[in-house]
Amino acid sequence: MEIKTLTNLGRFKDIVLTLLNYGFVDLVDRLDLPGKKLLTKSSRRELELGTWERIRRAMEDLGPTFVKFGQIMSLRPDLLPGPLIEELRKLQDEVPPEKPSDIRKVIEKALGAPLEEVFLSFETEPIAAASLSQVHRALLRDSRRVVAIKVQRPGIRSKIEKDLDILAYLLGRLNERVEEIRLYDLPGLLKTTRRNLLRELDFLREARAMQIARAQLSGMPGVYIPEPVSEYCTERLLVMDFVRGKKLKELPAEHIEEAENLAKLGLRITISQILEHGFFHADPHPGNILVREGKELCLLDWGMVGRLTDEDRFDLIDLVRSVAEKDSKRLLETLLLITSIDRTFDQRALERDLLDILDAYTSIPLQEINIGQALLDITALLREYRLRVPSDLAVMIKALVTAEGTARILYPDLNVIPEIEDQVRRLAVERYHPGFLWKNLRSTAGHLLSLHRNLPSHLSQIVDKVNRGDLSIRFEHENLGGLRKTLENIFNRLTLGVILAAMIIGSSMIITTGVKPFLFGYPALGVIGYIISGILGLWLVFNILRTRRF
Repeated sequence: MEIKTLTNLGRFKDIVLTLLNYGFVDLVDRLDLPGKKLLTKSSRRELELGTWERIRRAMEDLGPTFVKFGQIMSLRPDLLPGPLIEELRKLQDEVPPEKPSDIRKVIEKALGAPLEEVFLSFETEPIAAASLSQVHRALLRDSRRVVAIKVQRPGIRSKIEKDLDILAYLLGRLNERVEEIRLYDLPGLLKTTRRNLLRELDFLREARAMQIARAQLSGMPGVYIPEPVSEYCTERLLVMDFVRGKKLKELPAEHIEEAENLAKLGLRITISQILEHGFFHADPHPGNILVREGKELCLLDWGMVGRLTDEDRFDLIDLVRSVAEKDSKRLLETLLLITSIDRTFDQRALERDLLDILDAYTSIPLQEINIGQALLDITALLREYRLRVPSDLAVMIKALVTAEGTARILYPDLNVIPEIEDQVRRLAVERYHPGFLWKNLRSTAGHLLSLHRNLPSHLSQIVDKVNRGDLSIRFEHENLGGLRKTLENIFNRLTLGVILAAMIIGSSMIITTGVKPFLFGYPALGVIGYIISGILGLWLVFNILRTRRF
């Protein structure tokens, strides 16, 4: 993108001036930004601050887009230096509230009706105000229900989109001109920021996240998620239960037993969301938690959530168990599975460095081991080897670190290991449960059968491309027949192996049912399944040994 295509040159000038004001003259010069020669006499009052603090303060001055970008960057210790991560975690997005008249216009436009038709009363003074939205208390006219109304700030979406365009221009230019910055993949981080920010601006998405969390945590005592009032929710308006409660810092310091129970509960909630459900609140810091009467924890602000696949959850189990058991080899194997590798590196050196991190926790008492910090240390080490963690896993690690930190604020002597071990043990059982294995085998068999079915047509397409000369690497036509036969043999064996495994598991499940008729004292269908599996297995082994291809 060229600078002349930007829609807000005034905003661009503000950004450049802010960079200069915080002493980033060299950066502006290296970017060769328009107008830099006219702006070299800027204030130097901030130069006594460190570089990382100046970056953080500049972001706060530049507003919500840059603050959110910084907050998302703080989730990536595998990409950014540790001191910068620490500064970015301090970013604050509290801003003065909007004028009541402007908020009224947003609400009435979203509802399609005058405010008084929907609400019996509405408090113009917000109970909370952040960079993207503010929250008001109101009373619904039809149900007399006290609700909290989260209202998007007027014009915030267009402001953010303009800022994102400018950021894309600046970071693209930075990536081109400053070689040492390419390691951090700032354009990639901005892409993640754009996606997450636009999601946060969709309050219907947040309402759905709250409904999902309510359903998943309904069986867990002591946790409450506000219920959205769906008929009044729109993309820019979120109406939900008003929750009365205390902030964590308002709890009496002398109530140690209560604090310990709440700390364990809060950590258990996050671990359950991550490991059991794979859907979790991505920012469980103290400001997003209230303590209700009856010692319930209420989780607020579901604008940023994370999702994990089954494979992600099981990789996380291996990661946590490797740290807890100080198993560097298993830890290395798991990390190589989950990270993106764009170059060769010394695996032995990485394993030694991982062992150094694990050794640092050997002499620490169990209750003082910080699993979240250990994961952060590991992801920071990965940055040195240019290994990247998937963004969802990075968000999960940040959520776990935040939840653990919040729990220790309540009760500093909290022993985190038992809380995590319990969930890990349960998920490990699920991982090897016959039902789950059968589900995975069916899925894998389906993929293999589909691949086997489509393989001839795919190979024919390859042959056609070769004949047309469309492939950059050319093959001689006479060799493709042999290649096709070899591939078909490979997939035939893979398919047969999957079917054999499925038959063995199915027969084992039948054996345990005790269903008649019996054969040799066991259910006949299960015994017959074993016999057929044995015959097919022996034939497969004999065939492999005969061809000597193993």
